[in-house]
Amino acid sequence: MPRSYLRKIPHRVKTAISLRWRLGGLLFAVMVIVALPYLVTRNSSREAIDAAELVAHSQEVKSITFRIAYVTRNSEAAVYRILQGDNDAIVRKRSLQVEDEAPGLLSRLRDMTRDNPDQQTLIGSLSTVVNGRMALMQQARLRYVRGDTDGASGAMRDAGELFKLDDLIENIVRNEDAILGSRLANAEKQSFDSSVVLAITALAQVFLLGIVVIVSERQISRRLHAERREGQAVMRSQMIVQAVREPIALLDASLSTLLVNAAFRELYGLSATQNSLKLADIGDGAWNDVSLLQRLRDVLSLDRELWDYELTQRTAGGIDRHVVINARRLEQEGSDDLVLLLTVSDMTTRALAEREVKELNRQLEGKVQQVSDVNRELEAFSYSVSHDLRAPLRHIAGFAGKLGRHLGEQSDEQTKHYLHVISDAAQRMGLLIDDLLVFSRLGRGALRLQPVDMQSQVDEARALAESDVDVAGRHIVWHVASLPIVIGDENMLRTVWQNLLGNAVKYTGHCEVARIEITVERARNGDYEFVVADNGAGFDMQYAGKLFGVFQRLHRASEFPGNGIGLANVRRIIARHGGRVWADGQPGEGARFHFTLPASELAESFTQARQ
Repeated sequence: MPRSYLRKIPHRVKTAISLRWRLGGLLFAVMVIVALPYLVTRNSSREAIDAAELVAHSQEVKSITFRIAYVTRNSEAAVYRILQGDNDAIVRKRSLQVEDEAPGLLSRLRDMTRDNPDQQTLIGSLSTVVNGRMALMQQARLRYVRGDTDGASGAMRDAGELFKLDDLIENIVRNEDAILGSRLANAEKQSFDSSVVLAITALAQVFLLGIVVIVSERQISRRLHAERREGQAVMRSQMIVQAVREPIALLDASLSTLLVNAAFRELYGLSATQNSLKLADIGDGAWNDVSLLQRLRDVLSLDRELWDYELTQRTAGGIDRHVVINARRLEQEGSDDLVLLLTVSDMTTRALAEREVKELNRQLEGKVQQVSDVNRELEAFSYSVSHDLRAPLRHIAGFAGKLGRHLGEQSDEQTKHYLHVISDAAQRMGLLIDDLLVFSRLGRGALRLQPVDMQSQVDEARALAESDVDVAGRHIVWHVASLPIVIGDENMLRTVWQNLLGNAVKYTGHCEVARIEITVERARNGDYEFVVADNGAGFDMQYAGKLFGVFQRLHRASEFPGNGIGLANVRRIIARHGGRVWADGQPGEGARFHFTLPASELAESFTQARQ
């Protein structure tokens, strides 16, 4: 099996395949151990039986041969006794024994030696000799009956001389002994070979048994190691369950506890010896909620999960707790018994905290509403005051002009000076009221958010600043970086750039060469940080906190004219856009004004489209 294929097989499948191979090898070894000795022993037994049969066969051949010689000589001895006058019936019967037995014995002897041609030849000769001697014995008995005793004795002598029996018997027996010796030698050789095979088989058995023992020992060691690791894993799991602060219980199909952790025992006042309790019997009725018990049974029977079932229970110490219950069915590996995992979350503290937060939010909303109401009243008041002051100012300026025209040539220089001061003060008061109205509108008006091209805004503000008559003839070096598109109120952001660039142009009025730089970079949180830097008058950092206050000025009006409300407008606008503004600088070395605006994917898409 290719290794690349094996690497793709899960570890559990690999283990099963390995186990099957090992089991097959073990069965093969057992079969070899059992079957090999059986086959060897069976073959040896068969060979021993064959050898014994061959030995018995040779012994029987020899016995029949000797029997033929015996019956022949016994009949001849009986004939000799008859010739001597013994006419006993037993003797006569003995004289006929060879005729009764010899043909059958010779036939049997030929059948038993058909596998040996030499023996067949000798037996043929033996048959001739026996038949010849039987014929002469018959002739002797006939001559004796006829009274020719001498002829009968001569026939018997002719039988002994013409038909020699002893040599044939000896040759047949000698040949059979030789055959027997050869068979015995062959049997001994086969016995030796069987002993060698048995010895080899015994060694193979010992070798295979050794392998089986070693493999079994390794398998047992691995199993013990796996059981030890599994036991440790179970122990660690139980330790984790017991250490979890959330109450946990494992229930069986009858909603009786199988396992509960320490937090569960503590919450419901159970001792360490209380196990296998009905859920309804725990906590003095804490679990007697019929709807909850039915939901838990549904989880077990229908495999539904129970999520965030809120319940108020009276737990240990008589404390009412607001708890959230979750439950799900678990299936045990190797078992059909279903179990239920139940978790209890004590939400009492969180519920109290949420209640407190809601109360604080309610109070905060009230405070915010009060502050909003106050702000609206203040803005309305400032707007009304500013708006109402414009009428008296117009009257003062108007009547001052009428008074000047009424006096005409009659007014002296002092009178004209007084009238000029009144008109100039009314005009400055009008500008202050206008600025105050603008500042008030910035706080009340709604933001009209839209994509705003900051590059165009800077170019527009720069052109406006350079169009001032006081700038004519000045040498101003501008450096404007590529600026992005942001989401904001176009008119408000235009006011920001006009104030910042206007201030940069104004406070570099004493420089021979004014240098103004506008840059942008991304802050750590992703916001855009815009910077307007100049080499103008700068300011003392100890007064930096006053820069963005209403009507706050760090320079005399005679040096740099203005109402001191522009930077206050900038701070209010940037704050309403979710950004912040700050400044740094040194007297005589210029100033750097920073403000941030949130970045958005929409604005960046517009910026990329513009490029």
